[in-house]
Amino acid sequence: MSRIRSLLLLGGLLAGATAVQAQQPGKLTISGYVRDLATGENLIGVAVMNPATGQGTATNNFGFYSLTLPASADSVRLFVSYLGYEKGRFAVKSERSVSHDFRLRPLSAEIAGVEVVGTKEEKIAQSTRMGTINVPISQIKALPALFGETDVLKVLQLLPGVQSGGEGQSGLYVRGGSPDQNLVLLDGTPVYNAAHLFGFFSVFNADALNNVELIKGGFPARYGGRLSSVLDISMKEGNMQEFHGEGAIGIVASKLTLEGPIKKDTASFIISARRTYIDLLARPVINYALSKEGIPYDERPTVGYFFHDLNGKLNWKVSRRDRLYLSAYTGYDKFYGRYNDKDDDGTYYKENDGLGWGNLTAALRWNHVLNDQLFMNTHFTYSKYQFNVGIEQENKIIDNGQPRVDKFALKYLSNIRDLSLKTDLDYVPNPDHYIRFGGQYILHSFRPGALQVKGGGPADIESGVQTLASEASLYAEDDYRVTDRLKVNGGLRLNSFLVDNKIYPSVEPRLAARFLLTENWALKGSYARTTQYIHLLTNSGIGLPTDLWVPATAKVKPQRAQQVSLGAARTLQHKGEEYELSLEAYYKPMQNLIEYREGASFLGTTDSKWEDKVTSGQGWAYGTEVFLQKKSGRTTGWIGYTLAWSNRKFPELNQGRLYPYKYDRRHDASLVIVHKFSPTFTLSGTWVYGTGNATTLSEGRFRLGPYDQYEEYGPRNSYRMRAYHRLDLDLSKTKKKKWGEVVNSFSLYNAYSRRNPYYMYLSSDYDYQTGQNKSVYKQISLFPIIPSFSKSFKF
Repeated sequence: MSRIRSLLLLGGLLAGATAVQAQQPGKLTISGYVRDLATGENLIGVAVMNPATGQGTATNNFGFYSLTLPASADSVRLFVSYLGYEKGRFAVKSERSVSHDFRLRPLSAEIAGVEVVGTKEEKIAQSTRMGTINVPISQIKALPALFGETDVLKVLQLLPGVQSGGEGQSGLYVRGGSPDQNLVLLDGTPVYNAAHLFGFFSVFNADALNNVELIKGGFPARYGGRLSSVLDISMKEGNMQEFHGEGAIGIVASKLTLEGPIKKDTASFIISARRTYIDLLARPVINYALSKEGIPYDERPTVGYFFHDLNGKLNWKVSRRDRLYLSAYTGYDKFYGRYNDKDDDGTYYKENDGLGWGNLTAALRWNHVLNDQLFMNTHFTYSKYQFNVGIEQENKIIDNGQPRVDKFALKYLSNIRDLSLKTDLDYVPNPDHYIRFGGQYILHSFRPGALQVKGGGPADIESGVQTLASEASLYAEDDYRVTDRLKVNGGLRLNSFLVDNKIYPSVEPRLAARFLLTENWALKGSYARTTQYIHLLTNSGIGLPTDLWVPATAKVKPQRAQQVSLGAARTLQHKGEEYELSLEAYYKPMQNLIEYREGASFLGTTDSKWEDKVTSGQGWAYGTEVFLQKKSGRTTGWIGYTLAWSNRKFPELNQGRLYPYKYDRRHDASLVIVHKFSPTFTLSGTWVYGTGNATTLSEGRFRLGPYDQYEEYGPRNSYRMRAYHRLDLDLSKTKKKKWGEVVNSFSLYNAYSRRNPYYMYLSSDYDYQTGQNKSVYKQISLFPIIPSFSKSFKF
């Protein structure tokens, strides 16, 4: 533990030295918050500029800004700009530090149009960051959705470098990585399974969200623990001015969000809920079918499935320098079945079956302005993901003339739990430096599998091993403007992971830079070394709840990766409208990846033996991404294209030969268009194309004995399914009411009903010419054209 104590001591000395920073002579610091005038919500990434010197900064994730300028006898003027809002102005004549909060007024619908992808005023050529895209909630809601359910993750799949796992699924495969290599944060708290209904819907209710940012490469030092991406999602803080609500009614689910002040300008709340009702709608149909078969009502089986989400957040301005947040999320999927069979002699048989999985997160956050240049955020979080299978049986029989009741219960569960304490500090000594530093401690608890059996024999059975692990990290980074043309973001992250008396240290340098060729043309490059101390064991690629989270151990090493990116960015002007163009190439080697050995699965994983079921290997991902976007005006959207390779090599799989990763996709393209015919009438569409997924197919069948039939498989992932492409459309009409507004949306998923492959299998067809059965591969497709209608409202 001496290494961890040394890291924490280093962080404490750094924080203490910075906190005592005095006001620099001849300097003036203006600091404060930028908020929405109507709701009081903090605005993230707002550009704050001094036009006289061209110096500026941007608000952090809590709306705070700090800008230090030379003191002047003349007035100092600041301009604040943010897409979708009127510009803010402030002038002050002072030689001392000044605090000022901006309250920006949203533009009317007629002026604002629809904003796409970026919400920051900083031009793409000016930023040092690579592979980072900020997606506004308004854009997410405007695009077509499967079954009318707005889905954050499905919108992110339309970006270059991001792929879906398959038809309709919400999983993210970023730059050749796997789903467990994405750090998904909800208000700074990790979410381990971000999907409902086996991956077809995400757990995020867009009505409750304020900001969505995806980082694919060039990771800043403040992020760690994953290899492929960071998805940073922030919840709304709650309207501090007046009570409001919004919701939607769809064909599979409905949702409602309520927010408002607890005390005006001091405290607020937001609560948001969503639930499917597939089980309630299907129940009368099932009962009718069973009644036609003559099954009595009290003996009919009850089966169903549903999922729900619940978000909540409290926001309290304790003082001008202090603010507290308390947020929580819970979501759960449940399949259930109940069966009851009674006889006239009083005997009966009852059975209750259940399959459930879900997340629970909670976060307590304290923002504190230490001084006009130093902002601190302390964050205490709890996260749990759990998967459960349960069977309960009760059987009453007559044994030798005496009644007897036999009971049997089986419960299998798997979970991962995290407790975390993190402190981040933002220090802005002058416009040429933006310094961030901090530290984090995480206590992990892993239970890959636990089994409880009662009534199954002479003694009850309980098995399962819990593993505890500790993770500590320190980081520091500086966004440094070296010259007017050269800007660098350099950082270092130090990690330490302790498990089973084994310590895994990690030193992770991070570097990103941009060089301006002209005001609108920039060359960019980045390098990041990353370490991931947890693994996901999976037999499939669709995010089943049977996927198990396990830690690095003395036998299983942590995953490691490096990523190098090079690119160019350009701001284009055409007929008075602005476009952004970016080109990025990346190379990412990965070590210590794990997979199940041939034939192994999660079954029987109730002790530490999971380590004997896996094998370790390497991976390589590389490619090029092109992204052209238009962010404002009546017609907005983007075009994205990715040319990529992703390969794996495991000594114990595929005879040790290199093979393509299951979601290696050579070509991936997307087209997104949103057009506002008027402030109340919008048409949007998305078209996607992707090279077919790699899969392993059977090359033949053979028998051992008269009954046992086996299939012989070819090289791993050596076959390509047909190319995937799909068109989605959405038409929405907004109606103004005295109490608010109603939006009616009609969507078409897979508008030209493309039969895209979901999986393939070997079957037999009778050949009439030869009179023999012939082996053929057959394709299974999930979704034809699917129309849907939803009605959303605000008040």
